[in-house]
Amino acid sequence: MKEWMKNVRNVTPYVAGEQPADKNIIKLNTNENPYPPAPAVRELLNGFDTDILRKYPDPDIKDLCAELAAYHGLSSDRVFCGVGSDDVISVAFLTFFAGKKKVLFPDVTYAFYPVWAQLYGIPYEEIPLKEDFRIDAADYRRENGGIIIPNPNAPTSILEGIEFVEDILKHNPSSMVMIDEAYIDFGGKSVLPLLEKYDNLLVIRTFSKSRSMAGMRIGYCMGCKEAIAAMNSIKASINSYTLSQIAISAGVLSVKDDAYFKEQCGRIVKTRDEALKTLAGLGFTGPESAANFVFVKHESLPGDYIFEELKKRRIFVRHWNKPRIADYLRITIGSDEEMKRLYEALNDIIQSERK
Repeated sequence: MKEWMKNVRNVTPYVAGEQPADKNIIKLNTNENPYPPAPAVRELLNGFDTDILRKYPDPDIKDLCAELAAYHGLSSDRVFCGVGSDDVISVAFLTFFAGKKKVLFPDVTYAFYPVWAQLYGIPYEEIPLKEDFRIDAADYRRENGGIIIPNPNAPTSILEGIEFVEDILKHNPSSMVMIDEAYIDFGGKSVLPLLEKYDNLLVIRTFSKSRSMAGMRIGYCMGCKEAIAAMNSIKASINSYTLSQIAISAGVLSVKDDAYFKEQCGRIVKTRDEALKTLAGLGFTGPESAANFVFVKHESLPGDYIFEELKKRRIFVRHWNKPRIADYLRITIGSDEEMKRLYEALNDIIQSERK
């Protein structure tokens, strides 16, 4: 080993879903929205004054924070914005998980959590889900240095109720409890009302899923004033200028068009519910989804086999070769036409195997 490599920080990196360059791929592997962003966002990008790119953007992201605060009925000093929810969660880890006690999160969940914990030297423990992939709130009634849980969870797509989150908050008054609501807009009730009762709650959101802006990289979180101030201090110590001016302006316009936002979410929910029925008819089972994806396994065919056969047919879904979930596929809800082609491909795979 070269001498300088002894000082290299070794971390097992997060592995994102494949991003094929081929535009003819049906891409159902990264939970992107199949529909375009709000019309005003598209108009902004078509006529954006590029001269503004010479200047640094607002480091406080005041316009977007104010728009989000008004939308959610909060004051601006209770909103933090970052480069996608990944950046927001990363800053939150650095801010609130600085103790020596273990941070807790599920064992089957967003795979970035253990990566951040390793990267920042944060002790952690992965709490096993129950057999039905649900999270048991009682498992989090133990000493800890913080908690983060996605709701709905990913990749399982399962939503837990507000009472579930409140139970965790009640039993952990000395820990920051982060609820990652990346998929909450597809049928769940947010825990935002609990912010008025618990100052140790952080609610995290993203524009990548329900607002069709994964390529713009906008995320945010909401909490008490003291928590947001602490995060801004960490952010200012790393990089003050996080979001570009284009992203800030586009984010504001997206939030303003609430009717379009809700319409597109409704379209995805309708297609998702139809997908669960159609997939059941093809021999797939899985939990009821509250997200923009489904998590299913086939009654007889292995998950890795279906995954590879779909790729041969130019359809990408997500598969993990991990204990408990190796036979499951996470399938993003695409357009109705994309889903139709998925069903045709799955039927072809199943029928070919039966011959």
